[in-house]
Amino acid sequence: MSGLKRKRKVLNIKQKLEILQKLDNGESASTGTEDVQNEGNTISHSVALQSVETLLNYMGQRGFDCGDITAVRKISVDIRQEMNKQQKLDALQIF
Repeated sequence: MSGLKRKRKVLNIKQKLEILQKLDNGESASTGTEDVQNEGNTISHSVALQSVETLLNYMGQRGFDCGDITAVRKISVDIRQEMNKQQKLDALQIF
């Protein structure tokens, strides 16, 4: 599997915000990325997580409300859960 490379595209700010809004509305990370994938772009869980962590850093620097920061942290937890589910599915498919 080490010889396998994935083609990744960089998302623009609008696409990232759309995904974050969908996640905030209770959609799963995979559902939130499906629309972007349909546009020919892909996003991995790790890229989504990195974007959310960057957003958290920004919010912390700008003094956002604790409730807003908590909501974004929940997004981070949701992405991690989806990432763990995908890793388990990938592990099952190997066998």
